[in-house]
Amino acid sequence: MKPRIAVVILNWNGKKFLQDFLPSVIKNSEGAEIIVADNASSDDSVVFVQQYFPNIKIIQNETNSGFAGGYNEALAKVESDYFVLLNSDIEVTPGWIEPVIALMESDRSIAACQPKILSWHDKQQFEYAGAAGGFIDTFGYPFCRGRMFQTLETDEGQYNDIVEIFWATGACMFVRASVYSELNGLDDRFFAHMEEIDFCWRAKIRDYRIMYCPGSKVYHVGGGTLPKKSARKTFLNMRNNNIMMFKNLPPKRIVPVFILRLFLDGIASIKFLVDGGWSDFYAVIRAHWQFFALIPQLSRERKKRTITEVSNVYKGNVVHEYFLKGKRKFSDLNQNNFT
Repeated sequence: MKPRIAVVILNWNGKKFLQDFLPSVIKNSEGAEIIVADNASSDDSVVFVQQYFPNIKIIQNETNSGFAGGYNEALAKVESDYFVLLNSDIEVTPGWIEPVIALMESDRSIAACQPKILSWHDKQQFEYAGAAGGFIDTFGYPFCRGRMFQTLETDEGQYNDIVEIFWATGACMFVRASVYSELNGLDDRFFAHMEEIDFCWRAKIRDYRIMYCPGSKVYHVGGGTLPKKSARKTFLNMRNNNIMMFKNLPPKRIVPVFILRLFLDGIASIKFLVDGGWSDFYAVIRAHWQFFALIPQLSRERKKRTITEVSNVYKGNVVHEYFLKGKRKFSDLNQNNFT
C-alpha cells in the first residue's frame, strides 16, 4: 500500500507566494494531499485559495503562533504517513516527492529528509536555508553543504550524493508522521528559526537519522517572512540557538560550551554596536535575558530525558575557520572532524 503524503504549506499573509508557487505544487505533487495551513493571516490569502483552488484543503489556525506553533496546530488535524513542511515561497519541480519518499521507505530509522535547495533568484546557486543539508559545529553554529554563513556555492554536482546530515531545513522538510508525534512536534517556544534543527537533534538523540536526497530539487525565494537583516531575526536566532543547545547538549559539555558561546555572542553584540546596529545589539541582550529566564524550566525538562552524544557534529568552530582562516566552503573544512 502506498504511503499517505500530506504537503502542508504554512501561510501568513503570503497571497503573492501562493499565487506564484501553489500552481507548481499542485501540478507536481500527484498522489499527495495538499493543504494550506493559514496562520491567522490579515490579507485575503484564504479567500484567494478558496476562490481559485477550491479543491485545496485549508486549515485555519486561530492565531499566528509562528512556524513552530503554526505547524503543530495544523498537523494535529492531518492524518498521513508523511508530512512535507513546505514554505509558501518555494517552486517545486517534477518528481520532487518520489525520490525522498522512496529513500525514507527504504529505512525506517530515517525521521526526516530534505531535497536539494537552490535559489529561485539564481537557479544555479544553492539557497541559504538548507542548501545541500545542514550541520552544526561543536558550539552550535549551523551551516550547510553549499552554504557557509553568507557564502553560497554554485551547484556543480558536488553535492549529488545521498548522505546523512545533522538537520534538514524547515523550508522543505519531509517528516515521518509517527516520529513527529513521538517527539511532540516542533518546540512552540521557538516561534520561528532553528526549531527544525532542534527537532532533528532530538530525533538523533533517539537514534533516528536525518538525510539529504539530491534526486529531489526545489527553488526557494527566501526571506519571505523576515528579511535576512532584521533585529527580530537576530533575536530569534540568538535566543533559540541557546535554548536548543541547553536542551540537547550532553551534561559534560554544557558548561564549557556556554562559557565560549557567551564570549562569542558578546563579540557579536559589540560588532553590531560598532556598526551602528543598535536594534541588533539590543536584540542580543534581550535574547540572552529570555534564555536565562527559561533555564529553570529547561533544566526540569532535561531531567526527564536521556541525552547522549549524536553523530555528524563538526568538532571545531566554524566561526573561527570562516572568519579567521578564510574557509568559505564546506569542502574546505577538515572532513575528519565530523563525528
